[in-house]
Amino acid sequence: MGQISLKEKIGYGFGDMASSMFWKLFGIYLLFFYTDVMGLPAAAVGTLLLITRIWDTLLDPVIGMIADRTQSRWGNFRPYLLYLAVPFGIMGIVTFTVPNLGSQQQLLIYVYGTYSLMMLVYSFINVPYAALLGVISEDPKERNILASFRMGFAFAGSFVALALIEPLISYRGGSTQLAMPQNATAWQWAVGVIAILCVILFLFCFAWVKERVQPIRPTSNTLKTDLRDLLSNRPWAILVVAGIAVLIFNSIRDGAAMYYFRYYIHEKEAVQLGPIAINFSTLYLVIGQIANLIGVMLAFPIANKYGKKRCFSIAMGIASMLSILFFWMGQHDLVLIFLLQFMISCCAGTVFPLLWSMYADIADYSEWKTGRRATGLIFSSSSMSQKMGWTLGSALTAWLLAAFGFQANQVQEELAQTGIRLMLSWLPAIGSVIALIMIYFYPLTDAEMQRIGTILKEQRRSENAN
Repeated sequence: MGQISLKEKIGYGFGDMASSMFWKLFGIYLLFFYTDVMGLPAAAVGTLLLITRIWDTLLDPVIGMIADRTQSRWGNFRPYLLYLAVPFGIMGIVTFTVPNLGSQQQLLIYVYGTYSLMMLVYSFINVPYAALLGVISEDPKERNILASFRMGFAFAGSFVALALIEPLISYRGGSTQLAMPQNATAWQWAVGVIAILCVILFLFCFAWVKERVQPIRPTSNTLKTDLRDLLSNRPWAILVVAGIAVLIFNSIRDGAAMYYFRYYIHEKEAVQLGPIAINFSTLYLVIGQIANLIGVMLAFPIANKYGKKRCFSIAMGIASMLSILFFWMGQHDLVLIFLLQFMISCCAGTVFPLLWSMYADIADYSEWKTGRRATGLIFSSSSMSQKMGWTLGSALTAWLLAAFGFQANQVQEELAQTGIRLMLSWLPAIGSVIALIMIYFYPLTDAEMQRIGTILKEQRRSENAN
């Protein structure tokens, strides 16, 4: 099949760069936007995030099976990038738009509708994109490289979004430190700039990536058979739970970050560049993305030496311990706060490319075990676990804020401040420990996947020869 060109690897990375821009904005800013800009109660937002994401999460496997059966001159999965890039950008802008409505109830209805549509479009473009990893190459080492490019560009996209959003808001006269009418317009304009970048990146991904791997047998089995095969796949079940736990770890830390700096650190601008203010929260988040990128670059050199499973375990173990230590950081310990953010984020960056590469392994394992390939379904389950973890983490963050007595745009009581600190330390650490325990039972070692890959190559050659 030959090596994949650098251009194609970059093109593949562009797809997750686009997805991650909005993913990171949703994970870090959407809860804050709903409570502090729109003025919605934290508990109501927590319920909203749970309800709108649960049905969308459960839809992902259906989208995966639909994509597996899509036939076009561009392949199974690429058409979704072409046709949904523009709707993806438009819905992102609409999600961060504050309509002029008469009551809080009407505003909630608007938010339920727009966010549900955003997640629907996100699923229909992201699930097929994820499945591309399984059909660009059949070589596990090439997939590792592609997964590294994917996650490297994903964290680069997050870095760009986080580096741009607050300065763009500030440039238009808004601020994450204020709740005022002109803030709404500033947020919409800033997200619009990022949305245009996302559309362009998806179109480049469509143009530069090719689908090559063909199944040993065409996908003619029923949806019921596909689901039965998936649910009986033990490595898949273990990795799904581990993935959910990792996302809970990440989403609670991300979701609480803005509250931590606004209501506990009581931050002011770190740097003022003309009309643009750069806050300590921006520096904190950007440092995290730089560390994520470093983690991505370290992932496969370490995994190739020690194995994916051991690399995953080491990263989650260190992240657990450092997260607990974060609880004791005081309001003036900014250097230590930034240092811990760097180290924890480096560990998180190491884990994510391993997860995607392991899902590609599971697609091969499933084909070897059943004789049928369901790449879209397998990768949709990875998207499902990602969204489920994100959903639970975001909903928990909102509910915990309400439980600790958080009141938007007010000085917080000691209980609320303690709760916010827990959401940067002990609570996400629970998620990382669960991921560590689950991965202990993951059975697909690198040696086993090498054996399975060799068998599948021979079967494909035999099938093509006939």
